[in-house]
Amino acid sequence: MTQNKGHVTVIGAGIVGICSAAFLQQEGFSVTVIDRQEPGRGTSFGNAGSVSPSAILPVAMPGMMSKVPSWLMDPLGPLTIRWSYLPIVTPWLLRFLRHGTRSEVERVAKAMRNLMVTVFDDYGAILDHGEFNNLIRRDGCLYVYESRQELDAAGWSLELRRKLGAEMAEISESEIYQLEPALSRHFKLGIFAPENGRTIDPYQLVRTIANRVRENGGQIIEAEVQDVEIGPDGPTALITSAGRRTVDKLVLAAGAWSGKLAKKLGASAPLETQRGYHVTFADPQIDVRRTVMWNKRSVFVNPMQPGLRIAGTVELAGLNAAPNYARADRLMEIATQMFPDLNTASPSKWMGHRPCLPDSLPVIDRSPRYKNTFLAFGHQHVGICSGAPTGRQIARLVAGKPATIDLSPFSIGRF
Repeated sequence: MTQNKGHVTVIGAGIVGICSAAFLQQEGFSVTVIDRQEPGRGTSFGNAGSVSPSAILPVAMPGMMSKVPSWLMDPLGPLTIRWSYLPIVTPWLLRFLRHGTRSEVERVAKAMRNLMVTVFDDYGAILDHGEFNNLIRRDGCLYVYESRQELDAAGWSLELRRKLGAEMAEISESEIYQLEPALSRHFKLGIFAPENGRTIDPYQLVRTIANRVRENGGQIIEAEVQDVEIGPDGPTALITSAGRRTVDKLVLAAGAWSGKLAKKLGASAPLETQRGYHVTFADPQIDVRRTVMWNKRSVFVNPMQPGLRIAGTVELAGLNAAPNYARADRLMEIATQMFPDLNTASPSKWMGHRPCLPDSLPVIDRSPRYKNTFLAFGHQHVGICSGAPTGRQIARLVAGKPATIDLSPFSIGRF
């Protein structure tokens, strides 16, 4: 691969950083990726695995503010807050909840649809045919509901997604069990989204793209970025745990750890972490054929290479608090409610940090202060869905090419 446009350093070896590196190489840049962990070992590792162009709704939705108290009291609820962290997170949480209006949801959904509608093409551009078919399935997503009332409550959001081009087909109780015979019989209605898909292993997806980056001459360095040296025109070097490294152009894609560095790079953003949990059952002894979401519990179940994974919930506790694996235990309870014959022996539990901004839109932009610095963080719950599309757009920005979509909703200038 010809590389003569200069050198780009990418901070972050999760799905967004690795995809950015791969697309930068296609634009003719040489790349170095720096992360304190090996590629895919951070938040991307435990992703629910959904690759869904219709996963476009923000986290804050109309009516959410009134539901928060009951969620906090429900041990199976989708939200928990560490009480010691509440004074710190309250200003951010109020700002987040204020975005849960219909007009804001429509704005965010339109922007995210524009970004993610090409997700399969974008992964196809950085994976070869065999890798794509090995790692990505396009077999739809099933959303399940216990009653007509429950489905009707989601009616406006379903219509919004349909309006923006997503196919969301209502199906009957019998059709649910034709698609997923192992599901509990208490689900009465469903929505099937045929355009959606999944990866069978988020970790291997990141590793495979990282290997492609290496094969094309890129460097991937395990080191912690400790500081940035700034010259008159922008960053000139990174101070890392492995030494000083000079910088020509810089992409910040460090997920939930981007906030402090972004501020140093002239781009302050109200970044918070919504901690998520998963449980993976290595030997589930049931046949689950595609991604299934239980809307009421806000959880996804995905059959993967490592096993059957259930992922979800939001915990607000910051970057430094120890995991509360009681949240993962709650996911196990929900999993058995969904799939009564599930074998729950020897589960693996995990916690990761989703990088979230109050409006649920990532930042995909150039630093307002330094022309050699680019920003790609804040992908909340849809890192796998938006990783490759973000990588394509960032590479075009670095190359001085116009974006293929309107990036104004993703501007750092909105904060």
